[in-house]
Amino acid sequence: MKIAIFTDTYTPQVNGVAKTLKRLTAYLDGKSISYRVYAPAASGTKDHNQNVIRFKSFPFWCYPECRLAFPHLSKVKKDMKDFKPDLIHIATPFNIGLVGLYVGKKMNIPVVGSYHTHFDQYLDYYHLSFLAPYAWRYMRWFHHSFKKTFVPSLHTKQKLKIQGFHNIKLWKRGVDRKHFKPITDSEQHVRNYYNIKAPYLFSYVGRLAPEKGLDTLIEISKRMPPHVNKNIHWLIVGDGPLRRSLQMKAPLNMTFTGYQDGIRLAQIFASSTLFVFPSETETFGNVALESLACGTPVIGASAGGIQEIVTHKKTGILCRPGDVESFTTAILSLLSDPAKLAAMSKLAREETRDWGWDDIFEQLLRDYQNVVDNRSHPSLA
Repeated sequence: MKIAIFTDTYTPQVNGVAKTLKRLTAYLDGKSISYRVYAPAASGTKDHNQNVIRFKSFPFWCYPECRLAFPHLSKVKKDMKDFKPDLIHIATPFNIGLVGLYVGKKMNIPVVGSYHTHFDQYLDYYHLSFLAPYAWRYMRWFHHSFKKTFVPSLHTKQKLKIQGFHNIKLWKRGVDRKHFKPITDSEQHVRNYYNIKAPYLFSYVGRLAPEKGLDTLIEISKRMPPHVNKNIHWLIVGDGPLRRSLQMKAPLNMTFTGYQDGIRLAQIFASSTLFVFPSETETFGNVALESLACGTPVIGASAGGIQEIVTHKKTGILCRPGDVESFTTAILSLLSDPAKLAAMSKLAREETRDWGWDDIFEQLLRDYQNVVDNRSHPSLA
């Protein structure tokens, strides 16, 4: 099988979509499966992977960490004719995704797609809610010709069904348990690096953007009772348009680390007492799964895909979305019950055993093959 992937975000960009696609291509490399990735050019980074075709891009004006690409249609068509893919996978509904859809139709190549982001909810946070009906209309048009639309959670699948999408298939996400794991010497390393003296370490990992519920996070940090607060330090891992304003509002016991990856990120997860994640807009929530794999319970919003990762009151606590009191009560209940916290930590690690990437990608390849076979034998569709 030969697979062509069209995406408006890819490594070295830091987000769940880019990271998932990088893992997918690494898996394809390991299986010696031929692929092409059509993606935005990475600013200041040279790509030595000949399977990745890059296009000139610029930061998106209202969200600079996202890039707007300008794909060269004739270049894509020529490369596709040479490559002769069996299937096209479109990961995003923007410029490069549109080119993938156009080429797929013109060359009669079966197209599948994936849905990663609740853009309608994002619009709420940017005071553009009036655009939501138009966004859904566009997304229905964009996805209607796909043989399958892959979604990361059952919650997302149900939401798309309500919106009139068809041929929806679950494509779960996974976690590398060899990388994200309890690390015995990580806590002192992280504490020394960030000069943390407080006994409790709370972390947040993700984009620093309005849709992540970070005003709620700041308010949670300020609502901790003084006698507890003096024993807490917060690590805010990530970057984005809100970083400067958040730092101005943040309490003294909060450190902003910027983007982290690799062993440092795993160490931060493993060193944390709790992972606090108030986002209400997650289609999945990779970071919550990574936290659990490190043995760190999650205090998260009872919304979106997070509900399918965190087992309430067993591997974490799911709180009322946007409710500061619900979050602070959950945190205080665990800090006052060390035995419960320890039990949650142990179970958090254990419950990630069934989230291996290899099984997930093997299923995805079976779904790809099913689409290709049905193209060759329409009577089986």
